Amino acid sequence: MEMTVEFFRAPRVCGWIATPPHRRPFEGTTMAAGRDLPHDLVQFTIERALDIRDGFWGLLAHGASFASVPGRKPTEDGRALTRQYHDALNRVEGIVNGHYAAWRRGEDTPLRATLDGMYAQWLAVPEGERLVLTWPVHPLPRPEPRDRPRRPARPARPHRARG
Repeated sequence: MEMTVEFFRAPRVCGWIATPPHRRPFEGTTMAAGRDLPHDLVQFTIERALDIRDGFWGLLAHGASFASVPGRKPTEDGRALTRQYHDALNRVEGIVNGHYAAWRRGEDTPLRATLDGMYAQWLAVPEGERLVLTWPVHPLPRPEPRDRPRRPARPARPHRARG
């Protein structure tokens, strides 16, 4: 199964529309369009290249709800999925930012050719056109247990007899 993601250019902005398997299409984040790769396309490219399944795009394909994705109706299951993988999302964001920053500075990264290729594809997309990509939908990995301790339960209030 695959989710189709169409990244588009409009005057001074860009964005994307995703169509997960067996679900309706929805519009994602719209952002300023410059001469660089849009953040969500960078995230997509790096997560897909590294086969990261518990990052933004993998969770989105499984129905996760994010405040930054205005076109998807938030659901309790979608919010629960986002909470369940909160730590993984933060970890993946760090991985993506590390590779992207190295690429921007011209430093070595194993994803240099991948990012160069996606950048060339993006620059070739005319305004009003779309770059159509696919996201392979795989089962999600089991979330890692949280390191931080849970808040202790509140002690029960003593029962007062009425009388």
